Amino acid sequence: MIRLAVRVRREHAEVVLLDLMAFAPGGLEEIEDGDFVEYVLYGAPGELPEIGDVRAAAGDAVVDVSTSEVPDVDWHSFHVPIDVGPIRVRPPWHEPRDGALDVVIEPGQGFGTGSHATTRLTLELLTELEPEGALADWGCGSGILAIAAAKLGWSPVLACDIEPESVAEAIESARVNEVELEVTRCDVRAGGPPAPTVLANLVRPLLLQVAQNLSTVPDRLIVSGLELDEVDEVLAAFARHGLTQRARREGGGWAAIELVRT
Repeated sequence: MIRLAVRVRREHAEVVLLDLMAFAPGGLEEIEDGDFVEYVLYGAPGELPEIGDVRAAAGDAVVDVSTSEVPDVDWHSFHVPIDVGPIRVRPPWHEPRDGALDVVIEPGQGFGTGSHATTRLTLELLTELEPEGALADWGCGSGILAIAAAKLGWSPVLACDIEPESVAEAIESARVNEVELEVTRCDVRAGGPPAPTVLANLVRPLLLQVAQNLSTVPDRLIVSGLELDEVDEVLAAFARHGLTQRARREGGGWAAIELVRT
């Protein structure tokens, strides 16, 4: 098994992560290291991208890329259940929790297995809301948040992502979880499917572009994928549309914000 590590300063991490997601068919590990963040991809020889491709994906950011051989990895050990309020997000080899709303996600190419703080924080805000009609998940990845919303009682639930693999995986995950999602391909920078409530677990550059191009203002918008020092800038961008903070959750250096239209 080959371990490919990409180490980057924290201020450039979100941009590098956004580009690296396309190279992460088996999942991507994130390691905090002071002022640096290290992203790690695992794969068999020939499965991982070339070093030059990785450096190109990083754009203008200065990255330290290294590879090493490691013993074969048991992928099951990387993916454990995540419990948030009434929701349990789990890979299929773990057991459901008695009485919980069960969200089963097969780790794959669509970004999102529930382990990242941004997903958990978004779920925390989502589970505190009373379901009210339609909900849209912009940048749905594997479909975790959209499926959780459907399990909680939102309907219809609309999901979209720019990556074809994510669209396909969200459709399959909805089938496995026996919920109805309307999944489409979209570029969230130009807007996603409109709904009174919108989830946008993205990263700062994308959220700023969403705010810049927002044409239909939702009644409620939950944004996540933000480091703590990025929150004020993003809040100001959405405030121009009359969206102000109602609730906030923080954890692991990340934040998720519930915005409502005033």
